[in-house]
Amino acid sequence: MREIRIFNIIPYKILPARLGGEKGIALFNEYLGKIVSVTSISIKNNDTRAAKNFEVLNLLSNSRIRYANLFLFFLVRKLIKKKECTHLMIEHPYYGWLAWLIKRSAKVTWIVHSHNIEFQRSRSIGRWWWPALKWYERWVYRKADLVFFISGDDRYAAISELGIDEKKSFVITYGVEISEPPSDNQECRTFICDKHGIDSRDVIMLFNGALYHHSNYEPVQIITEIINPLLLSHKSLRYKIIICGKGLPESFDELKSYRDKNIIYAGFVEDISIYFKAADIFLNPIVTGAGVKTKAIEAIAYNCTVVSTELGALGLNRDACGEKLHVVSNNDWKAFAGKVIEQSTQNARTGGSFYEHYYWGNIAQKVVKILNEKAPV
Repeated sequence: MREIRIFNIIPYKILPARLGGEKGIALFNEYLGKIVSVTSISIKNNDTRAAKNFEVLNLLSNSRIRYANLFLFFLVRKLIKKKECTHLMIEHPYYGWLAWLIKRSAKVTWIVHSHNIEFQRSRSIGRWWWPALKWYERWVYRKADLVFFISGDDRYAAISELGIDEKKSFVITYGVEISEPPSDNQECRTFICDKHGIDSRDVIMLFNGALYHHSNYEPVQIITEIINPLLLSHKSLRYKIIICGKGLPESFDELKSYRDKNIIYAGFVEDISIYFKAADIFLNPIVTGAGVKTKAIEAIAYNCTVVSTELGALGLNRDACGEKLHVVSNNDWKAFAGKVIEQSTQNARTGGSFYEHYYWGNIAQKVVKILNEKAPV
């Protein structure tokens, strides 16, 4: 059996990895690169110094026309032969046309690493051309040798709606870098309480995200205008809600009018893990968008309980999350607030089954096992 050598096409900037999607690709390749050889090609504005355990070649243009650059065929094929790669992976289906051409002229196993069902995402945000994307996405998944989906929900949708062969499709989820609950939750809590002037007896609730995007600033509106008033009416509840993230629209005025209503706007924070470890409850009132909400996975990894809408919990393995994930119906904010109040007195710890499922090291081992068993080289 030949040694596995992967060539990965990453179509956008991921380094340094700060957002969930960037981390999902960077850490997947980093942990996979600990086991097998991984070379990637990506756009020019990546900081390659941030890559660990995998090689990043910044050879793709930053221009949007890079997705239709036919000359990439010759460049990628040449690199695959030079690196003696056995597998060609594409992040997202965008470069499916390129992978299909290379597959026809090089002896490689073609893998699609899907992060969303793209046509569903486009349809949910009103893009009129989503039917064309559905056709193309179906074609790419069907032509590929293997397809990795980010969740069981996505895999089921691809099988049922797109007719993908279930025997070549697998769930390779977003992961976390720790393999057990953290030991410094109390230290982080003390630090955050001191930093933001929070009473140590208060329940700390958290929301974070890229707040320039509507799927993240809409929850901020819901928290401040609907959920928080419901919590305030529960007079015996002592709490503070911390909202983190950059890009909050100017119309929110940094949430200054909510400062006397238990809301703290922390803005962009360099290390969000400290806030996850300090918080008791992560608020996940997602009402738009598609795909796995990576911040919910990160929160549970750091021993923070998540209260979520159904949409916000889409794609999460609820059995693995156990008592750290509590889900209510979409838009039922009274039930949402009630669940938050209920969980404010609980202290369940993240179980071992969560880390077995979501630890990046285990995920990378699963990928290599699939490559050896399903597509031997």
